[in-house]
Amino acid sequence: MKQFGKVAVIMGGKSAEREVSLMSGGGVLQALLSKGVDAHKFDPAEKPLSALKDEGFDRVFLILHGPFGEDGTIQGALETMGIPYTGSGVMASALAMDKLRTKLVWQALGLPIPKFVLLNENSDFDAVERELGLPLFVKPSTEGSSVGITKVKAHGELKAAFEEARKYDEVVLAEAFIGGGEYTAAVLDGEVLPSIKIEPATEFYDYQAKYFRDDTVYRCPSGLSAEKEAEVAAYVKKAFWAIGCSSWGRVDFLMDEAGNPSLLEVNTAPGMTSHSLFPMAAKVKGMSYEDLVVRVLSTAHVG
Repeated sequence: MKQFGKVAVIMGGKSAEREVSLMSGGGVLQALLSKGVDAHKFDPAEKPLSALKDEGFDRVFLILHGPFGEDGTIQGALETMGIPYTGSGVMASALAMDKLRTKLVWQALGLPIPKFVLLNENSDFDAVERELGLPLFVKPSTEGSSVGITKVKAHGELKAAFEEARKYDEVVLAEAFIGGGEYTAAVLDGEVLPSIKIEPATEFYDYQAKYFRDDTVYRCPSGLSAEKEAEVAAYVKKAFWAIGCSSWGRVDFLMDEAGNPSLLEVNTAPGMTSHSLFPMAAKVKGMSYEDLVVRVLSTAHVG
């Protein structure tokens, strides 16, 4: 493990997902230490990034979630310093963090996505409800972990959901509901891992279901046929490539009742908590959490 040198596990930060990042980062740090890697916690909310150079770090495992961590900002800083880091580069990170721009790229390539409408304070909310149908989802464009998302189930609730999402981002989307199941597929160094079906006990796979509740059911293998799994993997790989992603990441998608997939978003710094999905998929492939963390670290790059 000496090839990695001194490794900073960058976690925490100042986004709304700080708590999740600290949980993920804690798991990653312990896994690296257990494998003999010279790894150290580094929280950019507590010290400047210039300390990475001052303290002699050779490589970064980037496990910051949300703005400043997944949006290309810190990736650009690390590239300027010439320090290899895990995850996607500047452009891909910025695109993937922005749900609207991600959808526009996928739409231009003919990849399947849910029908959506961009909202603002002047939107005709009744007309949007009629166009997309109920229920529907409202979400800020640049937050993760379901922060700011509302499931609108009744007529007249859309404007309040818009106001809630706008607390986190000026760009807000309304998205049609697709009811055939929620899935995700992890991508590790170009390989698509087995998909996972997510069955939350709550209304949808929200923040609590993702990180704290124990009644969410995860099915991996997901139960898709081999043919459907291969079809989905092809979509996932193309979606990942279209945004310019590399190293590792996760593509979330929905299925309709007829078994047709619709792509939702890319996570370029997936959660690595005890409830997280990426380690589940890796386990099905015979990879322990600790081995997965080392494998991700080995993909670190500059640019």
